[in-house]
Amino acid sequence: MAITQKTHLFRIHVFLFLALLPLKITASQATAEAEVLLKWKNSLISSSTLNSSWSLTNIGNLCNWTGIACDTTGKVSVINLSERELEGTLAQFDFISFPNLTAFNLSSNTKLNGSIPSTIYNLSKLAFLDLSNNYFDGNISSEIGGLTELQYLSFYNNYLIGTIPYQITNLQKLWYLDLGSNYLQSPDWSKFSGMPLLTRLSFNYNELSSEFPGFVTDCWNLTYLDLSKNHLTGAIPELLFSNLGKLVFLNLTSNLFQGPLSSNISRLSKLQDLRLGKNRFSGPIPEQIGLLSDLQILDLQENALNSTIPSELGFCTNLTFLALATNSLSGAIPLSFTDLNKLSDLALSVNLLSGEISPYFMTNWTDLISLQVQENNFTGIIPPEIGLLEKLNYLFLCGNEFHGSIPSEMGNLKELLRLDLSRNRLSGPIPSVEWNLTKLTILRLYDNQLTGTIPPQIGNLTSLTDLELSINKLHGELPETLSLLSKLERLSVLDNNFSGTIPTDFGKNSPNLQYVHFSNNSFSGELPPGLCSGFALKNLTADGDNNFTGPLPDCLRNCTGLTRVRLDGNQFTGDISIAFGVHPSLVFISLSGNRFSGELSPDWGLCQSLTKLQVDGNKISGEIPVELGKLSQLRYLSLDNNELNGQIPVELENLRHLFNLSLSGNHLTGDIPKFIGNLTDLNYLNLAGNNFSGRIPNELGNCERLLSLNLGNNNLSGEIPPELGNLLALQIFLDLSSNSLSGTIPSDLGKLNSLENLNLSHNHLTGIIPSLSGMISLNSSDFSYNDLTGQIPTADVFKNAIYTGNSGLCGDAEGLSPCSSSTPSRKSNNKTKIVLAIVIPVSGLSFLVFAIGAILRGATQCYGEEIQSIEKDQSATPLIWERLKWCLFFLLNVE
Repeated sequence: MAITQKTHLFRIHVFLFLALLPLKITASQATAEAEVLLKWKNSLISSSTLNSSWSLTNIGNLCNWTGIACDTTGKVSVINLSERELEGTLAQFDFISFPNLTAFNLSSNTKLNGSIPSTIYNLSKLAFLDLSNNYFDGNISSEIGGLTELQYLSFYNNYLIGTIPYQITNLQKLWYLDLGSNYLQSPDWSKFSGMPLLTRLSFNYNELSSEFPGFVTDCWNLTYLDLSKNHLTGAIPELLFSNLGKLVFLNLTSNLFQGPLSSNISRLSKLQDLRLGKNRFSGPIPEQIGLLSDLQILDLQENALNSTIPSELGFCTNLTFLALATNSLSGAIPLSFTDLNKLSDLALSVNLLSGEISPYFMTNWTDLISLQVQENNFTGIIPPEIGLLEKLNYLFLCGNEFHGSIPSEMGNLKELLRLDLSRNRLSGPIPSVEWNLTKLTILRLYDNQLTGTIPPQIGNLTSLTDLELSINKLHGELPETLSLLSKLERLSVLDNNFSGTIPTDFGKNSPNLQYVHFSNNSFSGELPPGLCSGFALKNLTADGDNNFTGPLPDCLRNCTGLTRVRLDGNQFTGDISIAFGVHPSLVFISLSGNRFSGELSPDWGLCQSLTKLQVDGNKISGEIPVELGKLSQLRYLSLDNNELNGQIPVELENLRHLFNLSLSGNHLTGDIPKFIGNLTDLNYLNLAGNNFSGRIPNELGNCERLLSLNLGNNNLSGEIPPELGNLLALQIFLDLSSNSLSGTIPSDLGKLNSLENLNLSHNHLTGIIPSLSGMISLNSSDFSYNDLTGQIPTADVFKNAIYTGNSGLCGDAEGLSPCSSSTPSRKSNNKTKIVLAIVIPVSGLSFLVFAIGAILRGATQCYGEEIQSIEKDQSATPLIWERLKWCLFFLLNVE
């Protein structure tokens, strides 16, 4: 590939050099062309690099103007203004005035824009056209087919759109065609014809979406073919392997090609660079690739290849770059790979490879610069011979099953820039020699079983940007020398056994520090005042088993890029209203379980990206800011157990994505707002332990996704809304306890068949407890301390319910008397209703009176005491209906 590129460049340079040889011409010959050039120059926004020679006073010397050359007739034949920092368009360029033009090169000006004028396609002698690396847009005109003398055409890296015109294949003298890095779409390839002189073809990085362009296989002299970064589909045609035997470079990366790789790939015997990565190829890697003895680069990564690695690949002894990553390859690395002693880059990551890494590989791969075998199933120890790879810059062994200690021989890898041994089963201390790898920028050892301490020598790693030691068994204090890492951007030591205080100057000398994770250790003391001295901090976590104290660093308020903060479960103090500022990117913040005081600042309403605001368990006072209603992305709002007062702001109605609203344990007052019923995404609502009054709003029944509802320990009154029976998803809690609710328990609650915990205790509820037979998931229920009467529910789920403090209840439960035969039951009530429903419609009024009289006489004799009792307890009911009801009850229960 390198030889081919050098040949192309040489041909271009020779062409332009010969064309730019100066020729003497008369002023009269040059005047017309010079005026056209000056007119175009004056139309440009920027053309300062042409000022020294492009002027009317220099017309007689036109052929020596910057970038201009003339032919033997004195006419301009070459315009080469590549890399001249020109800005503007070609709208004022009169191409018709240059009939002898053979070369036109405006490449790499970057700010030339607008469409390509169609008049450029009238230059019948044009052999070289390069407009690459600019901002030209619009379509490629079909008139391009008129440039029949063209040999070199490059529109690379512009903003061209539309389809590629088939007339481009009329240019049968072309040997170089590059339309890459545009927005071109697939044409009808069947209209294209072969181009037998073409040696280089690139359509890469466009929007081509058809199958493989058929005309390409008729371009027999191709040595370079790049169709990468499109949306091409289907299989690679077999004709490619039979017709394009001169190919040296083949790049089909980043398409949608599929199917197996053909064994005929071996017919491309001159290939030096084969790139088929990021497609959908499946099946085995053909062993015939091993016959491509000139191959230097092989990229098959990110496909669906699912074989073992063929040992024949070891025959490709000229390989310098081998990428097989992100497939489903299995088995061990073939021992034949020991012959690949020219390898500089080896990528086998994200496969199913297994076995041990042979030390023989290391002794032969001494030219390796990058070794990436992460995310596999490799086992065994890391071979000490790895210390022989002294040129190594990148070593990624993470996500495997390596065990044992980190070999001290790694200290020989003085050129190492990135080292990732995370997510293995490595044990023992970190070798002291690791701290001498002064070029390291990334060191990741997290999620192992490493022990010991971090020594002061860590201060030697002055190039370090990323230090991740989390999830190990490291202990001791963090050394003061950690503060010397001036380039540090990320520090993660969470889930270890570290203790003591954080070094006082940590962060002071690290202005780019963005990610700091101290969670789940035993740290104490204050966070360093300079932790965020560069105001670059994005992510700070210190939750878990730590015991940090004192105020937060003042600089935190000015870290406008904050995205995530977790400081819960510590003893932080200070006024929360000044600890934080405006953080537009903040997504998550948890400050719960600390000792923050003060009031919530209205500035929280400006943190527009916030999805979780958790500040429970502090000493925050004042009212809930109405500005929180601006947090349209908020899903979790927890202000529990503070000292908040006032009412719930109506502006919170705007929080339509709210998933959890927890305001319990405060001093909030007023009615529970009806708008909460509009927050239909709510899963958790906890308003317990406040001073809310009034009725429970019926609208809460609209929150059909609620899993838990807790309104206990307030001053709520009125009846329980039957609409709460619509909360069919309710599972964890329904707690209405310790209020002043009255009336009966609505039978609709029986529809809550997923509910596990029900608490209606300490209210003024009356009447019988409905059967609630649909509550089949209940684990606990509490009806205590109400004014309930009658028989308790008999379903099994109520056997362990609490009924204490209800003198009118009876049944088989602790503290209750058994129900006597005279006690009204749900069964008797049902029978009464059935009898009445049948008797009254069927009987005439006189017969009914007669029947009632007969019944009353019999009932009075047999059950006079019972009737007298009923008359006393329910004197508001007409006597005849009471006697009718209870006489029917007793008659229906007489055996």
